[in-house]
Amino acid sequence: MITGSLRRRAVATSALVLAGALALSACGDSNEDSGGSGAANTSADAELAAMVPDAIKSDGKIVVGTDASYPPNETVDPGTQKIVGWDIELFDAVAAKLGLRTEYHNAGFDTIIPGIQSGKYEIGVSSFTDNKEREKVVDFVTYYTAGTAWAALTGNPKGVDPDDACGKSIGVQQGTVQVDDLTAKSKECTDAGKPAIKQVVRKQQTEVNNDLVAGKIDAMAADSPIIGDAIKKTGKLEIIGEVYDTAPYGYALSKDSGQFKDAVLGAVKALIADGTYEKILKEYGVESGAITDPAINAAQS
Repeated sequence: MITGSLRRRAVATSALVLAGALALSACGDSNEDSGGSGAANTSADAELAAMVPDAIKSDGKIVVGTDASYPPNETVDPGTQKIVGWDIELFDAVAAKLGLRTEYHNAGFDTIIPGIQSGKYEIGVSSFTDNKEREKVVDFVTYYTAGTAWAALTGNPKGVDPDDACGKSIGVQQGTVQVDDLTAKSKECTDAGKPAIKQVVRKQQTEVNNDLVAGKIDAMAADSPIIGDAIKKTGKLEIIGEVYDTAPYGYALSKDSGQFKDAVLGAVKALIADGTYEKILKEYGVESGAITDPAINAAQS
């Protein structure tokens, strides 16, 4: 697993594009979870639980929108068909701290924020990057930091340089910040009289991974937890270049959530203080993106 700062999806709200769900689990599928190991070892905090709106705590669970096509953050376990990942396990612990169970709904990435606005979901947990554009329509509670990384086949046979990928075929997942990043890099190429970057955009990150392993593309760009996971699982890839463009991940909540965002913030702080937060991240090898100061609406750009 690679170290350094880590990151995920950060397209503008007006430009959100369907990211899709894993073929293993169609969009709209759901599972209710009493929580993983983090939740099992987490006791409710009465003061924080009292801050949860009655409309949410009345049934004892919180309805969560997530796009489970982004391992190791959010994915579907092929054996159990349950939505799993470090992002999921961490939020299970957050919910347990608030005295709640979790009910995850596997949804297209671009449908989650509208679903929060409409009331379909009570929170979004999908490696959302907290940015100023999104803060216009939802609130965020930050809990991690992430950045963009690139990968190529071992040995980088096509000689891809992330800082000069002109003319190369680069894979990215639809709806991610990496699409905008490649577009900007490609314009720099053409402005300099060089060939444009050939963007290969796929609905699911797993498709991008498969394209690279099969040699259909020259390299790929994604959040570095995802790059690290692909390198570890395939044994055929390597990171190229350095991680860049770090920014916070955040849980997405309705602008009308009232004290709920403060309760979630308090729960994250409590998990950091008691060591549960660090334990979960270390179990997945993603602790290099850990933070010590979660906040509400902490967008950097």
